[in-house]
Amino acid sequence: MGLALLVIIWLITFISTYFFVAKVWWLPHAASAAAPWIDHQFALTYVLMGTVFVAAQCGLGWLVWKHRDGASSKPAGYSHGNATLEIVWTALTAALFVGLNLMGSHVWASERFAPATTGAVPVEVTGMQFAWYFRYPGPDGKYGRTDLKLMDPSAGNEAAIGLDTSDPAAKDDVVTGTMYLPVQREVDLTLRAVDVIHSFFVPALRFKQDAVPGLAIHMHFTPTEIGDYEIACAELCGLGHYKMHGVVHVVSQEDFDKWLAAREGEK
Repeated sequence: MGLALLVIIWLITFISTYFFVAKVWWLPHAASAAAPWIDHQFALTYVLMGTVFVAAQCGLGWLVWKHRDGASSKPAGYSHGNATLEIVWTALTAALFVGLNLMGSHVWASERFAPATTGAVPVEVTGMQFAWYFRYPGPDGKYGRTDLKLMDPSAGNEAAIGLDTSDPAAKDDVVTGTMYLPVQREVDLTLRAVDVIHSFFVPALRFKQDAVPGLAIHMHFTPTEIGDYEIACAELCGLGHYKMHGVVHVVSQEDFDKWLAAREGEK
């Protein structure tokens, strides 16, 4: 029985380790400026924590085998603990945890707390059960006023976010259910939620941030490759959570300008 348990433990350990080493289970293709650093952080974390995981499982398998039931087996000894070892592994765990957090804090904070660069594309993202809406401020560069009392998802995109069309700043706002962004240009994102907490997640752009009711959360990122990338909600938000997804189209600046002008012409 001890041999069977050892084999099971080590098979699970080494097979799962292979999938990560061979990158069978890995991150999707990266298409944002911050992605190289984020991917490096993930890889480093996998290597460090994977080494600890494999060592622990090998040790567990060896102990299972050593103390297996049998005629020649000796009873396992009982230890009252070793204060030195406990201090050492607690200190190493703390150093690893704090060190990895400090390494990743620069990129994490730069997308959230540093101001967006001049000329960044402003986009407002509104999450509600169970859809995403995207608003562009138009030529005046100002978002129009919104009002919860005006919200009516059945009446179109503008009504879905409660856009007050009597506000002069709202006249040129463009509201769509599909996100368009120009490549190689920073995006100044404002995240909002109407009902519950949602999480705006674009795996290829290495971007994920909660949208919280009552808050306007500002972040910025830069897409680096033209393409279509999946948008998902990464926060369980109700029975329809599974279908709350969309697409961000990263296009050339020329195509983005044409698309935005066409949407403005429809108003």
